[in-house]
Amino acid sequence: MEKIILVHGAWHNASCWEGVIKALKEKGYEAEAVTLAGNGPEDDRKGITYEQAIKPLVEKLEEQPEPAVLVGHSSAGHVIQMTAPKVADKIGKIVFNNAWILPQGKSQFDMIPDQEMAMGIKQMALATPDHSIPLMEDFIRGALASGVSEEEQNRLISHLVPQPLALFDTPIEANAFAQLETPRVLLYCTEDLSLPPGAFVGMFQSLGEAPVVELQGSHEALFFQPETYAEALIQCIKTV
Repeated sequence: MEKIILVHGAWHNASCWEGVIKALKEKGYEAEAVTLAGNGPEDDRKGITYEQAIKPLVEKLEEQPEPAVLVGHSSAGHVIQMTAPKVADKIGKIVFNNAWILPQGKSQFDMIPDQEMAMGIKQMALATPDHSIPLMEDFIRGALASGVSEEEQNRLISHLVPQPLALFDTPIEANAFAQLETPRVLLYCTEDLSLPPGAFVGMFQSLGEAPVVELQGSHEALFFQPETYAEALIQCIKTV
């Protein structure tokens, strides 16, 4: 059975996948989460570049004896776009989960619908000692973690860390990924309020025709609904 490598998005780290890993293990699947450089609780975030950020994922994939299933949540969409061409022979399938999939030469900041807000976030990050984006609690509670209690939102926030700016600010190389023929599927959380309706589906479909598996849940379904998330993830894996 293929190993599953789980990749977090902005502000997150490997700890956010603990419930999903437990649920997958109970169903007979081996899974491991990777923390990108600069996203660990004790990491030094100062000066982290995009290539430095993705290095732990590249190294984890390089050590796999067989091709793995690569799962990317949110900003990990373009992390996968940048990583997969480096280790294409180590990836058997890709599952994008409400993921930012970017055009050639664009950064995540470039694709945020409200550009005034994007520039405000960048300036906020540049004003910090380590040039990181602080936790934006109002956005996390209202858009990412909507529909759950304040106690549950607090539980999520306790796992989150400031985000190195490079993940949002670096234009990506998308052409090499576009040439790969690795099977892919979208795990689409239908109650996600972080972008306008259909935005994540549209980004995924920009890569071409591929299956979509729906899960009723918010952007943070992986954290708040680990059992049903794991079931949907297994469905994705079996679909492609």
